[in-house]
Amino acid sequence: MDSTWLSQMRKGVLELCVLAIVDREETYGYAVVEQMGKTPGMEVTESTIYPLLARLSKDGLLKLRIEKSTSGPPRRYYSLSSNGKKRLRELSNTWATIVGSVSQLLAPQTVLAT
Repeated sequence: MDSTWLSQMRKGVLELCVLAIVDREETYGYAVVEQMGKTPGMEVTESTIYPLLARLSKDGLLKLRIEKSTSGPPRRYYSLSSNGKKRLRELSNTWATIVGSVSQLLAPQTVLAT
């Protein structure tokens, strides 16, 4: 399979996936990377997730809480803002439409006997 095509497809749904993960519970960046890694075909690196979390936070879709850590730098915890919940609903609805449409196009055509 063409890795460029797969990469572009994953980039297109990454925001939806990250918002869905953060919607489940307040979380931090590395936990998002781990959760994505447990999902076949959605493995990502920290260098992909951290800039996305920063952008979503800057765009007002995520709330940020910083907590001191006993081992290392302070940890950034993310949760969805009301705008983030709205964006998640919008993206989820759009995704459902796309999945339904693509599934319909991929389904073998049935010829009706007349």
